[in-house]
Amino acid sequence: MTTKATPPSPLAAASVFIGHFDQFVEGQARGWVIDTRGVGAARLHVLIDQQEVMQILCDQERPDVQAALGLPISNVGFEFTIPEKFIDGKPHELSVRLPDRSVLPLTHPTDPEADPVPVIKFTQKFQPQYQSFVDGVKQGALRGWLLKAERPGAEMHGGCMISVMVDGVRIAQARADRYRGDVAAVLGCDPNCGFEIPIPQRLRGSTPRQFKIVTLPDNTELNGSPFVTSLADDALETRLVDLLGVIDGLHRQLSALRQEVRDLVPRRGYNLGDYNRWAQKYYPLLRERTARQRQLEEGKGYEEPLVSILCPTYRPLKSDFEAAINSVLSQTYQNWELIIVDDAGKCAQTTAIINAFCKADKRIRAVPLKKNAGISGATNAGMDAARGQYVVFFDHDDLMVDVAVEVMVRAARETGARLLYSDEDKIDQAGYFLEPNLKPDFNYRYLLGCNYVCHLTMVEADTMRAIGHLKSDYDGAQDHDFILRATEILKPSEIHHVPEILYHWRKTPNSTAVNVANKTYAIEAGVRCVHDHLKRRGVKAKVSSIRGLTLYGVQWLTRKTPKVTIIIPFKDQVETTRQCVEALLTKTAYKAFDIILVNNWSVEDETAAFIEEMQAHPKVSVLTVEEPFNYSRLNNLAVEQTKADYLMFMNNDVFVEHEDWLHIAIGEALSAPDVGAVGAKLLYPNDTIQHAGVIVGPAGIGAHVHRGDPVSEYGFIGRTMLSHEVTAVTAAAMLVRADVFREIGGFDEKELTVAYNDVDLCLKIRDAGYRIIFCAEIVAYHHESLSRGSDDRPEHEARFFHETQTMLARWSNNPLFERDPAYPRYFTVDHQPFFDLVDPETL
Repeated sequence: MTTKATPPSPLAAASVFIGHFDQFVEGQARGWVIDTRGVGAARLHVLIDQQEVMQILCDQERPDVQAALGLPISNVGFEFTIPEKFIDGKPHELSVRLPDRSVLPLTHPTDPEADPVPVIKFTQKFQPQYQSFVDGVKQGALRGWLLKAERPGAEMHGGCMISVMVDGVRIAQARADRYRGDVAAVLGCDPNCGFEIPIPQRLRGSTPRQFKIVTLPDNTELNGSPFVTSLADDALETRLVDLLGVIDGLHRQLSALRQEVRDLVPRRGYNLGDYNRWAQKYYPLLRERTARQRQLEEGKGYEEPLVSILCPTYRPLKSDFEAAINSVLSQTYQNWELIIVDDAGKCAQTTAIINAFCKADKRIRAVPLKKNAGISGATNAGMDAARGQYVVFFDHDDLMVDVAVEVMVRAARETGARLLYSDEDKIDQAGYFLEPNLKPDFNYRYLLGCNYVCHLTMVEADTMRAIGHLKSDYDGAQDHDFILRATEILKPSEIHHVPEILYHWRKTPNSTAVNVANKTYAIEAGVRCVHDHLKRRGVKAKVSSIRGLTLYGVQWLTRKTPKVTIIIPFKDQVETTRQCVEALLTKTAYKAFDIILVNNWSVEDETAAFIEEMQAHPKVSVLTVEEPFNYSRLNNLAVEQTKADYLMFMNNDVFVEHEDWLHIAIGEALSAPDVGAVGAKLLYPNDTIQHAGVIVGPAGIGAHVHRGDPVSEYGFIGRTMLSHEVTAVTAAAMLVRADVFREIGGFDEKELTVAYNDVDLCLKIRDAGYRIIFCAEIVAYHHESLSRGSDDRPEHEARFFHETQTMLARWSNNPLFERDPAYPRYFTVDHQPFFDLVDPETL
């Protein structure tokens, strides 16, 4: 490529180099540099994120520069391509230094006319490639196939997620992983790429309906979508023949390219659907990390406290019991004792196994009980026999990872925590890892809803004795009761989550890992243990089981009625805003509230009449702000108009449905003095989830979890059904303590006018020491579009980029943002939350 050369200029005072950085487009950089001493081609140092990644010799032919400057040679140019590892969708910085370490000024890629700068910020990411076809509807089911490559040239694979909409309403989310031998035969691809989705009976008949099928999460429409059919078999065979012709052509192209790209194909990502594959990579890496840490600690004289491992036993399966004990014997940490409590099982085989292990290793002790004491009584016997500084609870048919005790002891030493818990998964009879319980950092509100702590739990022995024995009254939920009693004597900082998967829960046909119905008494015990815990704390609440499971809803029974101001910005959209306000006025049983409508430069005559009507209502006032749209400023100005105790920020397209919604929100806000904000569960009109909490992180800034899931689903480990602490919630429906709002300075109306202002506000609330609760019991409909919305429009790109960079600059060094404590570190932030897993190598 030949362009007109830019006039020469010194690159720095007294520099012997002249040159110019011509362009930086789609990861390709180009320019020229001359060493005026005539000693040869200049060598440039390319830095990304302040680290040198390559050196470039300026020896490319540039006849344009030669002609413009009258040079004797033309090989003064340079070109380079950004390495692939930086094409990852994350922000990076590019700079170029000369041999004398002075900086080569860079032309900004989006504004070539602007003054050159020393550093260019860029964000680039490979876009996925798809092959697909929608066969249509046959025999009452929608059929088709979908293949995806993570980047251009990569190998296509199935198992992709799709969303199906009928007449604009989403009816299903599915995975394209059904066997399609016909597609594989033609393309030589992954045969598990098909989908077959039954059509609900209510949609069948002679009425023509439009089907639209898109990929998730990027909403790419499949080939053959949309289409209109009356859901009766029609002449689709002709279309299929045409498709086969296209596939034949694609097959020839793919065959020619396959060999060329085979060595360049990246390994496909991980998600919960193939957790076993992820785990098989994770565990060796965990052992390597632990071994490296062990080497670093050699010679430092750290104490190795005795750890008592308690194993209540009652007629276990021989193979599972022996495997459990062997997993203790395999521990890399040596200073342990295993206390096996034989709960009067009167099983000669079990007794013989116990005796054999005790004889083989003196660290194993047996505590036989003459009378069956149940799980609580047997565990208590083990507690009384424990001689260690720490105690670990272990079931007789489960497995501990071989580095489990070592990792837990190290975490106890480093944090000073008195009660620690790790992540866990399940292992089936065939040895496959599945159904991981990947946990947040200590989350008290979540703990009230379920015993998410579970295994592996290690507690300081003195603390264990202060908590007391397990109580047989709560058998089935005795562990949950124990942890709740621990929270009554420990500070949150003394309860530590060890973010490693250290325990395998055995999944057998009769275990609770398979069917909670095997221990239905646990549900009643769980309700009682949560209720009794709150009663001991002096908190009035009603506790109930959710859908007959060991998930518990808490209804706070407060009599306080602090004043609440509901703030709703709007511009025209009279019918939507009227529906929002009328729902609040007619469906809110809570009396101590008023509404401030913030009119942002409405222009329609209908709006003027609406404003006059609203101002006549005693609970409604209207604040008119004739300024450019700035969501943060609109809300801040409204806050200045009220002296209410609580502020309810709400979008004008959110419609409440049940009259006790504000009672519930206030109850949650008053449940503890450190609750700073409460968010709601928001649904799309088609009863799928729009908001159930927000996760944060550099990769995605703020992402809604479980977005698009049916409201009937539970989410990951009950998260859409259970109220729990989160790092952020959406301001589309967010209750905030007014004094906390003012303490942290409100919304940022200077740098975050539209996007991320609610995430920023929540981070400031958390950073100030307050908790934020996602309240699953507050349900409202949010008529936001299912698509991304206005930030994707070209005229908003610059503003959105600035707000993204503001968040990264402001929060990137904050632990809350770097690793969201309410979100397991194993999941991605920028892909499908609670489903896509990060590569174990990045942990």
